[in-house]
Amino acid sequence: MNQLTLPSLQVAESTNSNWLNIFCVGIVQASMGAVVVTTTTTLNRVMVIELGLPAVVSGFLVSLHYIIQIVRPRLGYGADQTKRCTPWIVGGMGVLTLGGVLAALATTWMAENFALGLMTALIAYCMIGIGVSACGTPLLVLLSKGVGDQQRATAATSVWIMMIFGFAVTSIISGKLLDPFSFDRLVMVSVGVSALAMTLSTLSVIGLESRLLRNYYTRHAPIADVAVPTSARDEAPSSKNFKQTLALLWRDEQARLFTFFVFTSMFAYSAQDLILEPFAGLIYRYTPGQTTQLSGTLHASVLVGMLLLAFIGSRWANGRLGRVSTWMSWGCVLSALGMLGLSSAGLISDNFYLVPLTPILLILGVGNGLFSIAAISTMMRLATETLKVNSSSANVSIQPGIRMGLFGAAQALAFGLGGIIGTASSDLSMRLMGDAGWAYSSVFALEAVIFVCAAWIARRVQRIETEM
Repeated sequence: MNQLTLPSLQVAESTNSNWLNIFCVGIVQASMGAVVVTTTTTLNRVMVIELGLPAVVSGFLVSLHYIIQIVRPRLGYGADQTKRCTPWIVGGMGVLTLGGVLAALATTWMAENFALGLMTALIAYCMIGIGVSACGTPLLVLLSKGVGDQQRATAATSVWIMMIFGFAVTSIISGKLLDPFSFDRLVMVSVGVSALAMTLSTLSVIGLESRLLRNYYTRHAPIADVAVPTSARDEAPSSKNFKQTLALLWRDEQARLFTFFVFTSMFAYSAQDLILEPFAGLIYRYTPGQTTQLSGTLHASVLVGMLLLAFIGSRWANGRLGRVSTWMSWGCVLSALGMLGLSSAGLISDNFYLVPLTPILLILGVGNGLFSIAAISTMMRLATETLKVNSSSANVSIQPGIRMGLFGAAQALAFGLGGIIGTASSDLSMRLMGDAGWAYSSVFALEAVIFVCAAWIARRVQRIETEM
């Protein structure tokens, strides 16, 4: 067994080294986001506008890449068994980038042969979902292991901001390169984005796993001259198969409740996304430019909430503002208040000026940012802490990959269903009620109730944490 002997004074890597590792993880996350955003925005627009296809076609394909991510627990279990995350990250990015290029080709083929293009697109979007799962799940496991308790919120915020930055940069540059539009340009831009994403992510993971694992073993062996494995391969493998391991994990009350929390909160979060701008246009009579600015206000508020949570979880706050996990529930409560504000705006649609949208969206966005980063930080902690589930004869250790996969699958499934059910509910309410204001109000009120349920589940997760 390869071992590394730690001197007594080496209890952690330098702060600069930690931030370098977080930056490398952020590059990989941003690279994944760059490929995904091209398929979910640019290709979505081309299908609807340039090809004149029903919006349900692109909507189904986008939802498909989320729903296929239910394979995350299985892929996380596979990473646990191989005891290596880097091959899964690089391999997953390869599948993702190939899927991105194939999706662009499928879109161009739809113009000539819709059936062939659609079948190719189904394969491509499945590849995208599998690639994101295979790359993202072990990547978050590594990040979870590589940072300490007081750095998790800051690390999660940093990585997610880099991902958002990747979204923005890719959208701006791709948009400029696509003018004047042609299908050949579309394929060339997709190939360029995928090639750059693959290159940057591969370079970023060189040596990353060994550095992050060294941090992990150093924190868990802070005594003099402790021999620790240089690789996770030196750990004892699990003797349980995938189904048995997943069943054992599901017995843990905290992991089970947190999975429900992730699904519930992210479902409400995603359901609001596709109906906010139509609501502002129909009820508040906003122009397309104004609704875009409104979405910008919401996203900026989410960023404020993320940064606020990063400060709450930092060593400067030092726990004075409560545990990070506490803010999962408070963030959901704020989000529920924001949704109730939008609901009240729909009820008085004839006097919409009485309820300005900007303050409501500030509350909603800050709440979204707080609970999302608090959830990611808690997810990282639950994935890597020592978790023992009592089996019939002995305590069996549950590895972090399958745990992170379970939480990630709940999030992806919530996003996939949230967009579909959110838009379908608004359409159905409008048909039943015959009034747009009341229809949107009812959907927003339902989302507020879901956020309250998520806050209640988060409190139960926190209660178990304090009892441990």
